[in-house]
Amino acid sequence: MMASVWIKRAAIVLLPVVLGIGLVVLARRTSLGRASTWQRQATPGPLSAAHSFLETNCAACHTPVKGPDSARCIACHANDVALLQRQPTAFHGQIGSCRECHFEHRGAGQHLTLMDHDALVRIALRPARPKVGRTAEAEPLRARLASWINQSDSTGGPASRGNPHLTSREAALDCAACHGTKDRHFRYLGSDCAECHRTAAWTIPEFRHPAPRNTECAECHQPPPSHRMEHFQTVSAKVARQPTARVDQCNLCHQTTSWNDIKGVGYYKHH
Repeated sequence: MMASVWIKRAAIVLLPVVLGIGLVVLARRTSLGRASTWQRQATPGPLSAAHSFLETNCAACHTPVKGPDSARCIACHANDVALLQRQPTAFHGQIGSCRECHFEHRGAGQHLTLMDHDALVRIALRPARPKVGRTAEAEPLRARLASWINQSDSTGGPASRGNPHLTSREAALDCAACHGTKDRHFRYLGSDCAECHRTAAWTIPEFRHPAPRNTECAECHQPPPSHRMEHFQTVSAKVARQPTARVDQCNLCHQTTSWNDIKGVGYYKHH
């Protein structure tokens, strides 16, 4: 009777140890190209469609204990020419950190990016220390953002200008560095986008368009390239039944509902 009790107690004590050793052995025998059974059971969810080919290769992105490793992301994406040559995304070559804005295991139909502008400043202000993935090219970015933050806090700069839709850290970012190609004002209003715009959306809740009878449209709206060519007189002005209109007389042809809503014509697709 006593022997059976001791056997049961020994089994209770030794079973976790045996299982642990078995898992270690199994992990060591598993190639990096294929996730073991226990790894698949621990996955927090399916990968995105872009990374679905790594579904059974946890080690491609994860480091034991540490979790997702930016150095492994960079190893795959460092040569992404399309990413690094486009102004809106060129900063990826300097940032050296991925997990603040990119999230995986949310399913095949989910987008990988949940942009966190505040995180860019937090990354830039981290104490400088040797780190895998951080290169000398990252230092100018860190120095520039740190300078903006210090200026904002001490001289009433961008962070204290009062935009209710921005955090003080977001207001310290140089918006034009990434969004200059989206400037519909053609730089007539400067490059400090954060004076008016927010990071969640370009629209400004407080903005009220002038009345439809306003005739000074050209103060804010610049004509498209086609209006600077013969196309304006030969096609656009004739379609709008305003053959003598000048390019800066937007109100003669257009309505404030939409640029393609032409007076007396309705919606018209020019190109």
